[in-house]
Amino acid sequence: MSAKYVFVTGGVVSSLGKGIISSSLAKLLQSRNLRVTIQKFDPYLNVDPGTLNPYEHGECFVTEDGAETDLDLGHYERFLNIYTSRANNVTTGKIYRTVIDKERQGAYLGKTVQIIPHITDEIKRRMLLLGKSGQYDVIITEIGGTVGDIESLPFIEAMRQLQWELPDEDCLVIHLTLVPYLSAAKELKSKPTQHSVKLLQQDGVQPDILICRTEHKLSQDLRKKLALFCNVRPNAVIESIDADTIYRVPLMMRDEKLDEIVLEKFGLTDVPEPDLKGWKSFLDRLGSPESHITVALVGKYVELQDAYKSILEAFIHAGAANRCKVKVVPVHSEYLTEDNVEEKLEGMDGILIAPGFGERGLEGKIKAVRYARENGVPFFGICLGMQMAVVEFARNVLGLKDAMSTEVEANTANPVIDLMADQKTTTVKGGTMRLGAYKCLVEEGSLAYSIYGKPLISERHRHRYELNNDYVDRLNEAGMRTSGRNPETGLVEIVEIPSHPFFIGVQFHPEYKSTPENPQPIFVAFVKAALQYNKSKQK
Repeated sequence: MSAKYVFVTGGVVSSLGKGIISSSLAKLLQSRNLRVTIQKFDPYLNVDPGTLNPYEHGECFVTEDGAETDLDLGHYERFLNIYTSRANNVTTGKIYRTVIDKERQGAYLGKTVQIIPHITDEIKRRMLLLGKSGQYDVIITEIGGTVGDIESLPFIEAMRQLQWELPDEDCLVIHLTLVPYLSAAKELKSKPTQHSVKLLQQDGVQPDILICRTEHKLSQDLRKKLALFCNVRPNAVIESIDADTIYRVPLMMRDEKLDEIVLEKFGLTDVPEPDLKGWKSFLDRLGSPESHITVALVGKYVELQDAYKSILEAFIHAGAANRCKVKVVPVHSEYLTEDNVEEKLEGMDGILIAPGFGERGLEGKIKAVRYARENGVPFFGICLGMQMAVVEFARNVLGLKDAMSTEVEANTANPVIDLMADQKTTTVKGGTMRLGAYKCLVEEGSLAYSIYGKPLISERHRHRYELNNDYVDRLNEAGMRTSGRNPETGLVEIVEIPSHPFFIGVQFHPEYKSTPENPQPIFVAFVKAALQYNKSKQK
């Protein structure tokens, strides 16, 4: 069977949830024993989102092979329970860099390099790349941005060309739009969708399926009207109404028969019915919690929920595993002071210090670590959160009052956190950190070993700075155990305080690998510890 290609575009407004729709369709097809993957084409000129401020683009998701990618790849992995790679995220920056490099090397034999065919040919090559590997039956391609954006035009044009070049039964286009509700008129309005589809048609692309985001149910008359004006079949007008959780969307799309319409177009009539037992079991646990806890997420990007997307999703997975509803309270580290830290964190059942870069908000994170350590509150530090746990311990237990990271104080007398040796000669910022999956040896008898249950683990990284090994012996002697190390470099990966009820900091980013069907072990253990702490307060 040749690979089948689904293209997902968006119209009317951004943030309609193309990534969730793509992931939901992929989940349904995967549950029918089809091999499915998803790729994201982003129209911005950055080569990747690694250098973007989280306020600009939300979280930067890191894949197993070390690519800094769009946060939608996190959704793809969480829904499909498989790894993506650098091939799954393509930007305009990557496309143009490839074409310009080829031009400099003389690859175009003196021809004038143009958007069509050179840029669109490179886009098409990337769109078909995963399909040619032979590993997948269906490749879903999400086109970032909104139809009508000038940045998206080369991607739409490449898609138009593929619609004609591929066999009709191998290519399908889904267009996601908004059907707004006007409360004054008390009716849903179809005109924005009609205009959006018209824009797409002007670019030469005819959608096969319309998925309509809506706050109210679509009537059959409205579906027929949309089908008539948008040139799609009535059964191909799909309702996507607001859900209580993104993880319910696959079941909603199943009710709308989205997977059946796609399979019919592709001529795949002999696939089994979907097996969604595991997914429904997760939703059952998620929807019927037996207890509730409150956890503080201490970071400096807390105004934007997407900045810590993977962490928030990991709490959902770990909460379901513990039959527990986890309420995550954002606490802005920049505004945490000696005077208000107790007021802000009192009553929390657990404290997580978030990752990040730069000086802003560091002292607040250090004060939050101290509060958790001295008051026996379950503590979890990720990347910079782990580093600030080391700084706090060095200052207040070892007595090194000027202990700090050289990221913010290059000449500190006690650089307990220092730039990794291989980073000291690096001048290029993009894609040069320690990125992707690395192994970690976990000491037996440690908290980390009890969590993972094995001596060798692998987790994803995204950092330039590390715990300075010159201070390891003093930290261990004072009660901070370095319980996990990279077997090749000796880099400290995990610290913990055995005398504390639950205190762990990790240099890696465990949130990236958490999925509903495989919740991340540290998050599961942290939620469990917070539950126990909550119960102990009530005695």
